[in-house]
Amino acid sequence: MNYSESISFLYAQLPVFHREGAKAYKPGLGNIEALCELMGNPERSFKSLHIAGTNGKGSSSHFMASILQEHGYKVGLYTSPHLHSFTERIKINGIEAPEEWVADFVSNHLHLIEKVRPSFFEWTVIMAFTYFKEQQVDYAIIETGLGGRLDSTNIIAPLGCLITNISFDHQDLLGDTLEKIASEKAGIIKTHTPVTISEKQPETSDVFIAKASSANASLQFASDVVKASDFTFTSPSWGEMNINSTYKGHYQQKNIRGVLAWCEQLQSIIPLEGAKIRKGIEQTRANTGLQGRWEILGESPKIIADTGHNKSGITEIMQQINKEGFDHLTIILGMVADKDIDSVLSLFPTEASFYFCQANNPRAISALELQKLAATKGLQGKVVPSVNEAIALAKLNSSPSDGILICGSTYLVGEITF
Repeated sequence: MNYSESISFLYAQLPVFHREGAKAYKPGLGNIEALCELMGNPERSFKSLHIAGTNGKGSSSHFMASILQEHGYKVGLYTSPHLHSFTERIKINGIEAPEEWVADFVSNHLHLIEKVRPSFFEWTVIMAFTYFKEQQVDYAIIETGLGGRLDSTNIIAPLGCLITNISFDHQDLLGDTLEKIASEKAGIIKTHTPVTISEKQPETSDVFIAKASSANASLQFASDVVKASDFTFTSPSWGEMNINSTYKGHYQQKNIRGVLAWCEQLQSIIPLEGAKIRKGIEQTRANTGLQGRWEILGESPKIIADTGHNKSGITEIMQQINKEGFDHLTIILGMVADKDIDSVLSLFPTEASFYFCQANNPRAISALELQKLAATKGLQGKVVPSVNEAIALAKLNSSPSDGILICGSTYLVGEITF
């Protein structure tokens, strides 16, 4: 099989969460344990760092990978989902796994698919672990897919853990309270393994404290370690640090503070330098290729794309949008059907214009249905077949002092022709 055939085969043969939702979710570590054993336990061949959370774990993973790259290390990075290409999920020093390697891995290990019957996510995890082993990375940054306790990535024995924001998302699988969701995320905390919590939230702090205590793991909350104001950070080891990040979303200040506090905690294990930490964060786009986080696609009118898709993420985006001072705002919106659509729609201003789109994903809600739901919130707009057509129409109907926002779904943003 060539690359295209191998990816089509995986989509056809394996349960795929980002396409099918909850019915593709296989909780538990049985399958990944079996795969790892059959492949010679590749996860034991490299040092790893583990990141979980609701919002911010993707950005934080890329920040940390870039920091380690600036220190001269060969760094593996495993994240999900992808925006454009499957190979984005598996990178070393910002370079995606070769398509030929992916095709060969699938072709050469079909017997494992038949034997274990893994989910798509479980298969991508063993693929990443094997690639990192073969390429002999110094460190691998591993982002959880969903939750933490039962996530396939939770088979690793990391040097340290980072848990970012806890918000409502995937309640059908992780629980219907922040405490329950936090408990699932806290499942990545391992015995005697240091953990940093990016945000101190009243509903979840005790959950993390209790889990860390039971595991004899040292725990810290980032806000207790690093002070932050307008992207100027003050930490015990590196003093005041002004960071000019490529990613201008205000929510990134929380993510950066979390990563800086994590660096403070990890420096006895991995020697780190302040100047290289700052450069690593500032060079994250160049070093890792991270896209879709308050991405400025154009000016006059200003066009912003963001993968924010749940209540917490959209709240952060709208707070920043309100400070932009646009004469008029156009929102290009697409969502997946299993999200809390009602809560998200309630966050948008009724005076904005809307284009409703449907991403090319089986989980996506139809643009027409989204338009109908939006109308019940006083949000008016047109249905447009594709996000790129919507962007063209929005630009045509906007003045230079207006703003255009594309959000609501990672898959929608992934279809933008950047």
